[in-house]
Amino acid sequence: MTAASGFDFDAARFGMFVHWDHASQQGLEISWPLVGGVFALPHIGDVPVEQYHSSAATFDPAEWDAPALARLAKRVGMQYGVFTTKHHSGYTMWDSAHSDFGVMQSPCGRDLVREFTDAFRAEGLGVGLYFSLSDWHHADYPAFTEDMKPYQFAMSPPFPGEERWGRFLDTMFGQMRELMTGYGPIDLVWFDGGWERPAAAWRGAELVDMMRSLQPGILVNDRLPGVAGYTTPEQFVPPVAPDGRWETCMTMNESWGWNPADQSYKGGRELVHTLCEVAGRGGNLLLNVSPTGTGALPPEQVSRLEEVGRWMACHGESVVGTEAGLEAWQFYGPSTRAGESTVYVHLLMRPYDTVVVRGLPTARVKGVSVVGAASDGRPLEFSPRTSILDKLTEDRMGEIRITVPPEVLDDAATVLRIDLAP
Repeated sequence: MTAASGFDFDAARFGMFVHWDHASQQGLEISWPLVGGVFALPHIGDVPVEQYHSSAATFDPAEWDAPALARLAKRVGMQYGVFTTKHHSGYTMWDSAHSDFGVMQSPCGRDLVREFTDAFRAEGLGVGLYFSLSDWHHADYPAFTEDMKPYQFAMSPPFPGEERWGRFLDTMFGQMRELMTGYGPIDLVWFDGGWERPAAAWRGAELVDMMRSLQPGILVNDRLPGVAGYTTPEQFVPPVAPDGRWETCMTMNESWGWNPADQSYKGGRELVHTLCEVAGRGGNLLLNVSPTGTGALPPEQVSRLEEVGRWMACHGESVVGTEAGLEAWQFYGPSTRAGESTVYVHLLMRPYDTVVVRGLPTARVKGVSVVGAASDGRPLEFSPRTSILDKLTEDRMGEIRITVPPEVLDDAATVLRIDLAP
């Protein structure tokens, strides 16, 4: 599906998630420390609610550079970005008339959502906005307090009564209307936090109808209860692709927000392999970055993005604009397709001299070549093989055995291109 802006979610395959708020000044994970932590975030810690919110008064990220971030995303092969407009903590990162707790009340005093959307759109990238339905600061939600600890993930917070809940929904709808009208074409909204209330309480269908009346081509994810959207597995690549559109969101370490105590970073090669696995199943990888309190990206994250970017510069054709490739029995690794005539196979392990690809119309295989800077386009020797009787058929199905010399191997992941005649 192509949005009004020209962004095509189904072809994107690779995007940037940005988790950030004022608590990054404290080196805290975003939102969760104020409720005492959660099982899914091992480095989170527990801080008093008042302490978490205290850094809102000093938020002034002098090193935040949205155009530079957008250029980095584009350089490493990403096709879109998703920015946290409001996380569970309730802090708004835009100029909202419905909130007095946000960036406009901080020393920063700038609309960071506008800076992000303008910058990513200027680079020709898709624009997505993260929005948490829950709000642990809003009085009518109600706000989370120390006496509510420990947080129970499966338990809803106290219901504030119909009158107060109605006021909260007015705020939530008003904030979404602001985001849908003040920032140009928005390609997708990434909802979260909906587990805290029954589906009907959010008035999800009404909310999406309002959004689509303002942004007709907008996509939403599956985290607005009661509304179907694209599937979002978290921190995991599903072994079998979910039905329909899907996107896995993943951190480079084990934290979403900037947490200097968390040095459990994945290597660049592992991130490349994850991207290949996701693309091979027809999904998108939304890879997270977490700016520090100053707005700069941690160097550990920049270096890994650059590693992925170097690989994408040479191999991006096998990821962006592709669809899911072969079945698992046909090739032992991820693969993608571009149309009916091109198959890409991703070698995530070094081959023993040859690679076998099965279930191909062997008479239609025109050639096999290497994708990549040093050996781009280099033809590789291959030999077809079918059963004896199948050799008598015109469109015989069989396998090809490809010779892969060691000098063409890429240190992160080698990609071979198989071209088929019509």
